[in-house]
Amino acid sequence: MAIDLAKTAQENGIRYFLVSFVDLFGVLRAKLVPAHAIGDMQVDGAGFAGFAAWLDMTPADPDMFAVPDPASLVQLPWNREVGWVAADLWMDGKEVEASPRAVLRNQVARAAELGYRMKTGVECEYFLLASESDVISDARDVQPKPCYDQTALMRRYDVISEICDAMIELGWNPYQNDHEDANGQFEMNWEYADCLTTADRHAFFKYMVKSIAEKHGYRATFMPKPFPHLTGSGCHCHVSVWDPDGKTNLFHDDDGELGLSALAYSFLGGILHSADAMCALFNPTVNSYKRIDAPVTQSGATWSPNAISYSGNNRTHMVRIPEPGRFELRLMDGSANPYLLQAGVLAAGLDGIVNQREPGKRLDVNMYAEGARLRRLRRLPLNLLDALRLFDKSRVARAALGAEFVESYVKLKSEEWRSYATTLSRWEFEHTLDC
Repeated sequence: MAIDLAKTAQENGIRYFLVSFVDLFGVLRAKLVPAHAIGDMQVDGAGFAGFAAWLDMTPADPDMFAVPDPASLVQLPWNREVGWVAADLWMDGKEVEASPRAVLRNQVARAAELGYRMKTGVECEYFLLASESDVISDARDVQPKPCYDQTALMRRYDVISEICDAMIELGWNPYQNDHEDANGQFEMNWEYADCLTTADRHAFFKYMVKSIAEKHGYRATFMPKPFPHLTGSGCHCHVSVWDPDGKTNLFHDDDGELGLSALAYSFLGGILHSADAMCALFNPTVNSYKRIDAPVTQSGATWSPNAISYSGNNRTHMVRIPEPGRFELRLMDGSANPYLLQAGVLAAGLDGIVNQREPGKRLDVNMYAEGARLRRLRRLPLNLLDALRLFDKSRVARAALGAEFVESYVKLKSEEWRSYATTLSRWEFEHTLDC
């Protein structure tokens, strides 16, 4: 039985609801709805002009309505008067199929038809900056290898603990927090769940981190590569596929290589087959490609892939098998749209299962030391334009995600690339002014 949002508001002291959706660029959009009006909104949705967000619409298009999914309700731990709900987009009585949450829900339905249920967890890395600036917030966080630095972690205890306490309150079962490999960078981990739930939580997590950081006088950013000399922010995704009831992990096979089933290796084959094209979703910004194939950072390693490969418990590869029954996909970065990240993984993996794609031989090498010598290895795109061209041509993406979505996404992201390409940089003046 669906949650009655109006009744829930009365029982829990919610005065306002943020009826929210994520657009194609990963921007969180919302209407602030008073509790007395949420009953009608739960049925009819909150009205928006689609063209005003990053969706492929025009000012002439009719109203778009965001219908809240009550199962996604989160009462803001830092402001309990406000409830947040993820919404699905409708226009002219039809769901907007090119919206990110719909794209993921369609993949979830497709998986269910095949008898599968994908569960995932994400590792969200972010930087804490000084308020209204582009420098890290902690002037004493200067170690060349700052990963797991207890002292630097505890200097931001007030922020980290408040975010973690919020996740505990929300029932996400967070289990660890750490200072990451770059100065000023942190990561927080919570329990895996069905991929749609993970996407909703991922979207809310980014909002929560930014809000709580701001409350403490800092600015949080999930930008992939804000500092050239420091490790960028990834968003590693841990993946497993289960039976329809979610009780049996179909990736786990005690007799399989590294504890993985034949189904798991077919899924992996699909991921490897489409990884370069799916970069457009997994690494969706101009800045993303300054994390991929970056020069060695101050800490000694970038911790990001530049080629399409997999291995066992080896973090130098695009895909790591940390233990039986799951994969860690290390390609994604902090700018990834939470819904399109999951949709891209599921679309590519299902293609691998349906077409029984082989992942090839596992590489048990240090990619940072030996990868450049492996000539037959496919490389990841080096910029957003190349990624978009691969995505546009991908038969897997078009068949699974829909031609309408692919074309809308490529159109809007290509406009973003052109905006970047026509902007003069300081580097150009320094290297070409005297040509």
